[in-house]
Formats: sequence, structure tokens, C-alpha cells
Amino acid sequence: MSRSVRVVWEDALTAYDFGPGHPLAPVRVELTMALARELGVLDAVELAGCAPATDDELALVHRRDYIEAVRRVSATGRPDRAAGLGTEDNPAFAGVHEASALIAGATLAAARAVWTGEAEHAANVAGGLHHAMPGTASGFCVYNDPAVAIGWLLSQGASRVAYVDVDVHHGDGVQAMFHDDPRVLTVSLHESPRTLFPGTGFPHETGAEGTAVNVALPAGCGDGGWLRAFHAVVPPLLREFAPEVLVTQHGCDSHALDPLAHLMLSLDGQRTAYAALHELAHETAGGRWIVTGGGGYELVQVVPRAWTHLLAEVSGHPLDPATATPQGWRQLVRERTGETPPLSMTDGRKPEFTDLSAGYDPADPVDRAILATRNAVFPFHGLDPIP
Repeated sequence: MSRSVRVVWEDALTAYDFGPGHPLAPVRVELTMALARELGVLDAVELAGCAPATDDELALVHRRDYIEAVRRVSATGRPDRAAGLGTEDNPAFAGVHEASALIAGATLAAARAVWTGEAEHAANVAGGLHHAMPGTASGFCVYNDPAVAIGWLLSQGASRVAYVDVDVHHGDGVQAMFHDDPRVLTVSLHESPRTLFPGTGFPHETGAEGTAVNVALPAGCGDGGWLRAFHAVVPPLLREFAPEVLVTQHGCDSHALDPLAHLMLSLDGQRTAYAALHELAHETAGGRWIVTGGGGYELVQVVPRAWTHLLAEVSGHPLDPATATPQGWRQLVRERTGETPPLSMTDGRKPEFTDLSAGYDPADPVDRAILATRNAVFPFHGLDPIP
């Protein structure tokens, strides 16, 4: 389905590094790009570099005093707890502004390519830092690159932008920045805030006009329940909203092996979600699709394979899940991490789900989560919450 695809990448994007032992290790994107390259995924796309986001571009969604504070930390390496830098989640480090601005610049480059028509789809797997707030760092995120890109699209005249976030954590920063802006539909599918950071993302958080949408899924939810919830909420809302551009965040920390969360998706379920979003980009947004990475803390078994599948889907040439991982990449994994690499691009699952239209089970926690969301937001959009 894809006509022209741009993947934004600079080796310097791995400078976004909170230090040894931090869960957000840059080796995850290094291994992703290496795997995508060895499997020929990058042969089907245009690779492009990027420049750091300027202060004016960051100020589309971030406070000026916060940007100045990040710059001060960047110059000295000294913490500024008022700015959220110097915490366990967001350690201060010299060069933090430059590293963070480059990630925002990469997602901006993807947005520019799609908005100007230079590319139909564009991706930045190093991006997706969705927790950063207007005036503080949060949850491993310093500058909120998806929100910067959305803010830029609005500044260029976009009147309807949809953002769909499939990270296991609530996309709280993006929601906060556009909570009362009817031009932006934010949809987040995540583990319930009762059991996971950041403690927000309940269905009743709807924004002024129902444009903040939250599907809070129970811990233990696997492929079938997750896909049932996705299809019960996301397609009808995107069809009704009819965005000019679709922006998606693809944190793969919903995987069963992720050490920081409690959903139970497989690589195969995640790949199925990528395909569904690709179809929706064409159906509802004229093919204009901006893609970012996000969370994901199983650095070898999950992130590189998940996001290589993502890039392959974006390119229009999905990989056969039975594809073997290349020997050269396996050796790189051993050298860079000392871990045993996966042998193929699948977890061996065949994700299936039953559509909500076939019936609703009030005793099922996934169905209760779905109905809570539909009841909260569907009436704002003229949609019937009852399946």
C-alpha cells in the first residue's frame, strides 16, 4: 500500500542515553536499525538525516523556561529537579538538550516529509517520548517529540490530527498538551493506571469535546483481548474524525517479556496491530502516516524484532514472521549485549480475536474496559457506544 516511505535516522540519535543500568538503553534502537538493514527492510525506504529541533519548534508545546532549564543542565550535567532532571527516571547528563532536541528534530523531519508530500509515510523509531510535559521531564522523556510534530502540523494549517498510542503506558504528555484542542484526537491503549505508571489514562479523561480517548486494559491482557479492544474503539473513532494526518506511537512494552509492565502481548500480536494502523492510515488519513517508536525495555528479544516488523509494515513490504534473524545480527547482539539472540522474527503465535459486535460479556474485564471507553467518548462523536 505504501508509495513513498522515509525513515529518519542519524547514529547520533543513540546519544539519548541516561547511563548504564537505565532501562531506556540506546542499544535497542542500534540493534533495531542493524536488524532492519540486514533483513533488507531499509532497501525499500529512503533513509534521511535530520537537524535538532530549534527552541522555537520545541516551544510549540514546551514552556520557554523549561527549555532554558534543560539547556542549563545540558551545559553542566547538574540536576534540576524542578525541571524533572536528576531523578531516577530522568537522570541529568551533559548534552541532554542536544540529544533530546535531535530526537524531536527527527520526528519533525518525518512530519515535514508527510505534510509536504515528499513521503506518504515517515518513521522515527528513536522517537515516541510521550511522557514529557510542557514544563517538566517525566518517565524517561525530556522533549515530547510526537507532540512537537503535532504542534508543527497545526502551525502549518492542519485542522484534524489523530494520535494513536499503543505503548503499554498512558500517553499522558501528548494528551495533556492537546487535552482541550478539538483539532487533535488522542487515543491511548494502555495498561490500567491502577497498576502502572503514570497513574493516568482513565476512560473519564475525555477532554473538552471527547477528543481524549483512553482504553485502560487489565494486567494480563493478551493478544486476543488487546486486539478486541483496539478494533472496538480505534477504527470507528478514526473513521468519524477523518484526520488529515495520522501520528502513531509504537511502544512495544506491551510484550509479555517486558520487565516494566504486565500486559501479555506477543510479537505477532504487535505486528498485527501495526498492519491494522497501516490500513487505517490509508482509509482515514489519505495515507499520511507519521510513525514513532516509544517504550520497550526487553532490549534483545523484543524491541529490535518488533520495530523491524514496524518498519517493514511502514515500507509496504511486511516480513514473513518465519524469517530467520541473520547470523551477522546475532553476532552483533552477542558483542553488544552478551545475550543470546532470537533465531526468528516470530513468537510462534497466531493472534485471533472476536469482534465486540458478536456479543459483550459484562463479567470480562477487557469488555468492561472497552465499554467504559465507548460510553465515555462515543456520544461526543455521534457514535453508539452499545455494540
